[in-house]
Amino acid sequence: MSSEQINGYTVAYEREELQFPVYLLALIAAVLVAGGLYNGMPLLTALAIVPLTGVYYNLPLLETGRWRIAAGQYGFVLEGLGLIDWRAIDGIDLVSKDDRGAVSMELHVDLKVPVAQALILDWRRRSFLRSLMRLPWSWAAPRKIRVPLDIMDKPAPEIHATLQRMWRYYRGQQPPPTVPGA
Repeated sequence: MSSEQINGYTVAYEREELQFPVYLLALIAAVLVAGGLYNGMPLLTALAIVPLTGVYYNLPLLETGRWRIAAGQYGFVLEGLGLIDWRAIDGIDLVSKDDRGAVSMELHVDLKVPVAQALILDWRRRSFLRSLMRLPWSWAAPRKIRVPLDIMDKPAPEIHATLQRMWRYYRGQQPPPTVPGA
């Protein structure tokens, strides 16, 4: 099963505000490279590596049409992690987080079992170049996955309510068929 075969509820990165900082960093890098080449200053050209690393890390934010979070009958899918069986999930909570006065919303997914047992499809192995890019999730604890929702294209309460509803419905279903070669 590939990422193009995911059916069901999908969430992508927001299309409006996220792209500007990435393009701004790219512009700064281009100005540094051009200034270094024009003035014959290799140090200025080398300095362009700093904003270029920021552009490369945040490159997935420019891919707004691709899903980052998905859910279907077999489980909950996170890009760069894989397909998590609904029955391996212990809880899905919407958490409000206060960072220096700015309130952000996060989805916390608690697992009943270690992630290696929870995954139906394991997509953690990525190419080296892709592994340097941003992921839409992070580990909050060994069995807790944290997903920031403020950068997604749907409102946080809607994402949480839909995933909760799907989790409650599908966790009692029969296990999914095994996928050969996965």
